[in-house]
Amino acid sequence: MPAKRVKKTPMLERDAKLRASDFIEVNQGYSIAHATFEAERCLRCQDPLCVAGCPVHIPIPEFIHEIAAGNMAKAAKILRSANPLPAVCGRVCPQEDQCEQICHMAARFKPVGIGYLERFVADWERSHAKSEGPKKPTRSQRIAVIGGGPAGLVCAGDLARLGYPVTIFEGLHAPGGVLRYGIPEFRLPNEILDWEIDLLRDIGVEIVCNVVVGKTIQLDDLFDKMGYSAVFIGTGAGLPKFLGIPGENLNGVYSANEFLTRINLMQAYNFPETDTPLYVGKRVAVIGAGNTAMDAIRSALRVGAEEGMSIYRRSEKEMTARVEEYHHALEEGVKFHWLTNPVEILGNDEGRVTGVKCVRMELGQQDESGRARPLPIEGSEFVIPLDNIVLSLGNSPNPLLVNSTPGLEKNKHGCLVMEEDKPQTSRKWVYAGGDAVTGAATVILAAGAGKDAAAAIHKARVFIMAA
Repeated sequence: MPAKRVKKTPMLERDAKLRASDFIEVNQGYSIAHATFEAERCLRCQDPLCVAGCPVHIPIPEFIHEIAAGNMAKAAKILRSANPLPAVCGRVCPQEDQCEQICHMAARFKPVGIGYLERFVADWERSHAKSEGPKKPTRSQRIAVIGGGPAGLVCAGDLARLGYPVTIFEGLHAPGGVLRYGIPEFRLPNEILDWEIDLLRDIGVEIVCNVVVGKTIQLDDLFDKMGYSAVFIGTGAGLPKFLGIPGENLNGVYSANEFLTRINLMQAYNFPETDTPLYVGKRVAVIGAGNTAMDAIRSALRVGAEEGMSIYRRSEKEMTARVEEYHHALEEGVKFHWLTNPVEILGNDEGRVTGVKCVRMELGQQDESGRARPLPIEGSEFVIPLDNIVLSLGNSPNPLLVNSTPGLEKNKHGCLVMEEDKPQTSRKWVYAGGDAVTGAATVILAAGAGKDAAAAIHKARVFIMAA
């Protein structure tokens, strides 16, 4: 069956109106006024808990104070000195669970809108950007970064600022990793990601695409044949998990990874102009209720689905999606089947999905995650008619690199094993961070890991030179 062509929907029209490139120009007047008003709510605490709660340790009171003073250029400089990807993190970082959660204002009032202010300053910077031209490295030790996702980009950016020649080796044909293929365009426009990446190129970061380390070249080649002094692994967690139930091999079943990659990176929405079809029927369900699940089902509605739903074995209280992403999904008509667990995917004689058999659940005692364990209710099976199912059950690291590199240790979950209190692997001069170490987590945690690794690499190189 041919893929459906994209039809113009109210959501697509709304997304077009809200593109970040239009935000500054259309809303310049009241946006600055609102940003200044919000910035003035910051107490500039002597003990800024918000900074400790930020994985990349942005000096939050300092950049917010400059907004309140009307000095947007200085605010942008402070922000970017700590975080090479402020326009990205301002959009996708869960500030409400980190810096804003422990803001002193939150004790009696709403916390300062740190995330919105970060996004505003980054967008202001983009609309007032002045290129200073490419900068040349000042150090001789070359550093290789494997993976062009958030961990790799931040690590490369910090090392380049320290004067190191840095090369990112990216397996796909465009850098960005999960920022490009895993987060929809309506939430993180590619033009913003490309702008951030171009700024990294301006400070000397070299990006080489279509190179899969562990297949195209080996990790040891980076040291032995190419002369790099240290390597950072930021390959993420791109291996999807499955339910292990009958019917998962039917046509119309996708992992969220494949579904979003086909839409975002391979332009499946534009078939047949592009040669990667994506069949989306009238009724689509995502299994899961995290941020990726919300991205997947909202994307499905934008590429032709008439009805979208989320099937989740726990209750609304236990869902892991951000509150704002959940609200956006509700606004767009997504239905939620709480305390519902799939036990079999049903199909027709042509091998295509027709529905999913589910069982009702009830919550028991807490499990190792700290959430109530869902237990099936006997005799409660029922069927939901569907055309597509997207499995959003989490991801684990791809084993290709670790399996092809002698001496690179991993744990039972496939994650790289690190030295205690150090972002260094079991191999000398090989560092790592992000989802390749922790398993699937957030963009900002990956960015923080990249930043920590850059500092560790620099400290080790300086120590060697001084010895």
